Amino acid sequence: MRIRVLIADDHGVVRQGLRMYLSTDPALEVVGEAANGAEALRLAHDLKPDVVLMDLLMPVMDGIDATEAIRRELPRVEVVALTSVLEDSAVYGAMRAGAIGYLLKDTQADALCQGVKAAAAGQVLMSPAVTARLLREVPAPPHTQPLTPRETEVLRALAAGMSNREIAATLVIAEKTVRAHVSKVLAKLGVTSRTQAALHAVRTGLVSPGPDKP
Repeated sequence: MRIRVLIADDHGVVRQGLRMYLSTDPALEVVGEAANGAEALRLAHDLKPDVVLMDLLMPVMDGIDATEAIRRELPRVEVVALTSVLEDSAVYGAMRAGAIGYLLKDTQADALCQGVKAAAAGQVLMSPAVTARLLREVPAPPHTQPLTPRETEVLRALAAGMSNREIAATLVIAEKTVRAHVSKVLAKLGVTSRTQAALHAVRTGLVSPGPDKP
């Protein structure tokens, strides 16, 4: 089954380019395009994509507000933030809204496709550059509860970029059990997204940011 992708960007030429890039991978299918955040939210409800590629600066409703609404109303839909510049406020806003990934618009086609696949699998992929900005911008959760040893293992694997399926295979547990553990980890840390949980793991030394990928 192919991964269903919704593209949201207010520039038609950007949407066309993204569609062209994604069409090079037979595992991906572009199911719709939106020119603003409100349209992205409506189409996400109608089309039920696996991943939304979301521009952050759009009219009517910006990408951060649209991301927050999609993640709240359609929690099974992952959102990858898409922007032309790596700004601290944009990175923070996208992460806080629940985006699982963050890609620059000049990302190469193969990296774009891999990023979409990673998002669909629930993988958190943060480069050291993005991680550094988030650590600087995002305050630590004010109130956290201690994790069980198993929850700590799940958090470490999640922050290392593993998908739920990979975590299940590594820990020899069911994938639905992994999902339950992830939900408990988010609740105990007082965060709303896997990205925020991964950032906590980096901040507390559970994992270290990996090297930038070529």
